[in-house]
Amino acid sequence: MFYVLQRTRKIFKMTHKRSKIFVIDTNVILHDHQCIYNFEENDVVLPIIVLEELDKFKRGSDQLNFQAREFVRLLDDLVKDDLFNGGLSLGPNKGKLRIETGRPFSEKIKVSFREDIADHRILAITEFLIKEHKEQKVILITKDINLRMKAKSLGIDSEDYKNDKVTNPEIFNKGVTIKTNYDDSIIAKLYEDRYLALEELNPENQPMANDYFIFKGNNASALVRYDAAAKRYERVDKHSAYGIKPRNAEQTFLINALLNPEIKLVAVTGKAGTGKTLLALAAALAQNQLYEQILLARPIVALSNRDIGFLPGDADDKIRPYMQPLFDNLSVIKHCHNPRSVENTRIEEMVKEGRLTIAALAYIRGRSLSNSYFIVDEAQNLTPHEIKTIITRAGEGTKIVFTGDLHQIDSPYLDQQSNGLAYLSDRMKGQELFAHVNLVKGERSFLAELASDLL
Repeated sequence: MFYVLQRTRKIFKMTHKRSKIFVIDTNVILHDHQCIYNFEENDVVLPIIVLEELDKFKRGSDQLNFQAREFVRLLDDLVKDDLFNGGLSLGPNKGKLRIETGRPFSEKIKVSFREDIADHRILAITEFLIKEHKEQKVILITKDINLRMKAKSLGIDSEDYKNDKVTNPEIFNKGVTIKTNYDDSIIAKLYEDRYLALEELNPENQPMANDYFIFKGNNASALVRYDAAAKRYERVDKHSAYGIKPRNAEQTFLINALLNPEIKLVAVTGKAGTGKTLLALAAALAQNQLYEQILLARPIVALSNRDIGFLPGDADDKIRPYMQPLFDNLSVIKHCHNPRSVENTRIEEMVKEGRLTIAALAYIRGRSLSNSYFIVDEAQNLTPHEIKTIITRAGEGTKIVFTGDLHQIDSPYLDQQSNGLAYLSDRMKGQELFAHVNLVKGERSFLAELASDLL
């Protein structure tokens, strides 16, 4: 009996050793308010200073404010004395959540960091937990790179929040896939019949829905899209959209996806000057009779660390500098036509009737997205949760297009692997109603292309 009891204690101790303790920073919660449920069987510790910081974010209409409010509500449902003592179970096969009150700064922290700020208090709590729980690994989870560096300087393990990170970011740097060494008869058949059954080629790897390729023979080539529903390759023709003509294969593929009514969700990535927003807007205008409204929006990211409130004028005046790139793209399209043309008259009528709207993304929230063509520009600055919120508002007959440059992320807590645009492209790939096109070649000007590559 004594032997069984000792062995049981040993097994429990070994199991306990395998679990970890994760200390959560405020920015992780503001990124994903349900983050505490994503650490499997490990324990989660919430420093008391985090609650104080969250209190500053509760008011407002931005996504950060929403995340803060949702987490506070979630915590309110969990509130029990256990949160401040042994911890409260987060559910079956989950660890415990507990709130850790403030701890005094060690001499090492005092010498290294003179200021008494929230980040240093979190470091003090993490350091205390490491000393108190020597049998468990304690890891600080934060999206703040500087805080991670500070932690490592103290010998504290620190990691980014990885639950929604893309595992294969290389796909956003590649152009279209080129398949070579095809017999010219295959290419000829694509031009004659327009379609080619999958079994006729017997590819080594099964293509995904709406994958785009360039098939090359000895003397000819063809642009194709894989139709997963019909299990066949479809030839892609070069079409213009409201006067805007594609200048390369990737732009041709993008217009194909944008004009395809069966594809309800499109993600467009590419560096500056590749034509992402211009083509999306042109395709929307080309299909204006199919949709009740065309909405263009982008998240507002303050410039030079200045809040939008510093700008003069009313609400429209304040947001116009941020929306100007969208107006510029609209001007490019209008200049492709005679000022008195039917195309320009139609654009002016749509703006006057409210069927063509350019606005900040925050102003779009709450609007009906039924039978709409919705373009979200600069989507690399959105979190995965924000992307999900937008898509889940889509009603019947709505098409959503997200555009962005993964190399120009302005949010301090997002990177090429954790931003919403990359997350969307990674999770939705292979779905028949989704297409992702990465534009590689800049078409704005040789100067812009050179600067994008070298600077």
